[in-house]
Amino acid sequence: MNSLIPIFVIVPLATAFLIMILGRIINGFQKTVTPLILLFLTILSFYFLINNNSNSFVYSIGGWEPIENVPIAIYFVMDGFSLILLSIISLIGFLASIYSISYISKFTSENNFYSLLCLMITGMNGVVLSGDLFNLFVFLEISVISSYALVAFGTQKEELEASFKYQVLGGIASFIILFAIGLIYWRTKTLNIADASIFLSSGNSNTFDLFIQILLITGFGLKAAMMPFHAWLPDAHSSAPSPISAMLSGVLIKAAGIYVIIRLFFNMFVASEEISILLTTLGTISMVIGVLLAIGQWDIKRLLAYHSISQMGYVVLGIGIGLIIIARDGKPSIAALAIAGGLFHMVNHAVFKGLLFLNAGAIEHRINTRNLKEMGGLSKEMPVTSGTSFVASMAISGIPPFNGFFSKLIIIIAAIQARFYLLAFLAVFVSIITLASFMKFQRYAFFNKTEHSNKSTLKEVPFPMVFSMILMGILCLLFSLLAFPGIREQILGPAIEVLTNTDQYVKSITGI
Repeated sequence: MNSLIPIFVIVPLATAFLIMILGRIINGFQKTVTPLILLFLTILSFYFLINNNSNSFVYSIGGWEPIENVPIAIYFVMDGFSLILLSIISLIGFLASIYSISYISKFTSENNFYSLLCLMITGMNGVVLSGDLFNLFVFLEISVISSYALVAFGTQKEELEASFKYQVLGGIASFIILFAIGLIYWRTKTLNIADASIFLSSGNSNTFDLFIQILLITGFGLKAAMMPFHAWLPDAHSSAPSPISAMLSGVLIKAAGIYVIIRLFFNMFVASEEISILLTTLGTISMVIGVLLAIGQWDIKRLLAYHSISQMGYVVLGIGIGLIIIARDGKPSIAALAIAGGLFHMVNHAVFKGLLFLNAGAIEHRINTRNLKEMGGLSKEMPVTSGTSFVASMAISGIPPFNGFFSKLIIIIAAIQARFYLLAFLAVFVSIITLASFMKFQRYAFFNKTEHSNKSTLKEVPFPMVFSMILMGILCLLFSLLAFPGIREQILGPAIEVLTNTDQYVKSITGI
């Protein structure tokens, strides 16, 4: 199984180059090969995820083995946590590529679009698999540079301005991250995450380590668009083509930001109460301020973008509570429950937020507007878009039996058990405001009566777009099964184990 790990990087990277060569010769090559390779990666990642029994698989590039227990190779590490990310990256990428078959026809340069999409997935997979900080940074840049180009793909003034803002803030974030990586190397004399963990866990932590951690939170917080580092996200997500918005919100801010924060602060640094409280505070602020900014939006994609900030706040809140409990040597069962809630919501958000952006793209595709005030009465003409958007709206608002309800409930229960009653109250409050926001979306988009100038073209979107939306809607129900104990332990258990048991992660790489 170890030898299969590089496939997640090699296949999409090779596809990106093949599209630019063969896409010019073979008509429709890019539309065929991209969904096929992403379907293959989806099946492979889910196979590993279902059959993983808390094992960590390591692939050393070039076959280099540790010398005197010092890992000198470039390592790809596939464990329970990285498999969750690999699965949702491949799944959302596959559905976005199917959706794009019809959606992207209104743009030119389809080869460039699909090639950049494959490069973005290559970068995200590389980030998730990298066992050392330098190559993590390299893959991070591959994913975000691809996303810069995809945000500007429409080449209109709005898209170019959003991409420029995204690049400027993304460049600042990359500089901060690279600076922090340099300081880590100066301090530990290694870039391998597991090897650095051995040094940092030796008990000689100081304010220098705290400074490095704050730099990393700032850099990756910018990539994840946590408050107060969120300024680029509303413009970028609203300006990008809708399948790319689904990728940016559904997986990129997780792989390029949230995943790395979780990995480093659980598996490299020693859990400290100060940093744990800081992360939890940032998550809470993102959760509350994000939803308050969202409710006043009339541009449908900006509304969804602000909700991405809010929902990522839930993820960071759950993870932060778990980290606080670990730092205080609290009950491991409560810490595990909080982490499970955060990871569960991260998976759920990829599905329901990806679906909402696809719904927004379908509406814009037919009536050429994102302004809710100019919509209305679409439920009869676009029944699939209306039905699936209702499912996604209920899921993100935490209404049972949809998946968002169960992940939010787990986070709230964990907060109550940890005696963080204010955080539990805020989580419930934000969910109520989220419901109000999406009731507004449903009312103005699908039920208010508005005269549309293009009635002759007002109909349901083509089958590829319908297929992706229906499948995501079904997943909003199916992912609720992760709340059941047996399934939760099978899927989320290995990830929780590797995050709460740093020794397991270190041993899988160094053998110590």
